[in-house]
Amino acid sequence: MTYSQNDVLRIAKRVNNTKRSYLLVNRLQAKHIPVSPGRALEMMEQLGDLLAQKYPDTRLVIGFAETATAIGAAVASRFGDDCIYLHTTREALPEVERWVLFSEEHSHAVEQKLCGDRLTRWISASDSVLFVDDEISTGKTLINMMHQLRAQFPVLSGRRLAAASLLNRVSPEHERRMAEAGLRCEWLVRVDMVDPAQAAAAFQVEEAAPVEAAETRFSHAALDCAPLPDPRTGVSIRGYRDSCEEMSSAFLQAAGALLGGFDRAVVLGTEECMYPALILGKRLEERGLSVRCHATTRSPIGICSAPDYPITSGRRLSSFYEEGRDTYIYNFSRCDALIVVSDAPSFRPEALNQLAAAWAPYEPKRIFFIQGGHDVWYV
Repeated sequence: MTYSQNDVLRIAKRVNNTKRSYLLVNRLQAKHIPVSPGRALEMMEQLGDLLAQKYPDTRLVIGFAETATAIGAAVASRFGDDCIYLHTTREALPEVERWVLFSEEHSHAVEQKLCGDRLTRWISASDSVLFVDDEISTGKTLINMMHQLRAQFPVLSGRRLAAASLLNRVSPEHERRMAEAGLRCEWLVRVDMVDPAQAAAAFQVEEAAPVEAAETRFSHAALDCAPLPDPRTGVSIRGYRDSCEEMSSAFLQAAGALLGGFDRAVVLGTEECMYPALILGKRLEERGLSVRCHATTRSPIGICSAPDYPITSGRRLSSFYEEGRDTYIYNFSRCDALIVVSDAPSFRPEALNQLAAAWAPYEPKRIFFIQGGHDVWYV
């Protein structure tokens, strides 16, 4: 399938961000806007197929948190079973001994990091290394990262390095700077726009309101499968994909009776955890349900009802990952079942209570929270 700029791109307005006032929203990416999981994966895997033709010797794919974690996994899935998938993170992982630190200067959360514990071995085993993002505008984040990687991992010398994205609007000047850093540019859709900041400025937006929630009693069950591995520290893509499939099968077997008679489902990832939600969503879609996937995000985005504005509803709630941290959910839709798929380290009932309260006007009959690919809380 051929994608055009009009198919995928919408402009939103960031809230309380003085560094970049706009956000490029991909309407088929399953992050901010609900979309069929099959359509989202098809687009991501098409980028992977394009890259596999040009860089068939790739055995290391690095994705960027939080928006491109699923894209990176889908790209890696188009290479050999021994391809390693690793993505950047903003989470604290005490078991990691060596971090590569760099800045994403325009982001709501500037500091990013990449687990470097096994990078020397993985780079040595891959003639090409791919860095995958949702969109590339200037390449500055990638160049910041490359300075750190080259200083710490001289084995990168001689490797082919490519920066790949679904959307690309890099100017010739910025592309030259990326080439000087050793990065080739690859993309699925070339974006041509004069000034997205001016487009965003035309919208009058509101901030997402917080959620007040009453306590709900959730039932608990354990799925008959192993916990999901963590791509923040690196996984073989075959093992990661198989774990997502096993989690999906175990959930459908355990919850099949509770889903009986339902027609519509929303499958929601949480922050950096998006790929497992898409795999489960696709399995539900194959069973005949109308499914929409998207994810919570740490990014504050303005809400507006104007035509063509992509973020039409939203609420602020407590993160599933950390007390005192905000997360956001945008573009609610009606459903029979709301299924949240998270790799949060523990179950935080206050976060699920708030999400349930935020979704209550859209009348879900069942709510499920899958934590770590193994434990399920439901009501």
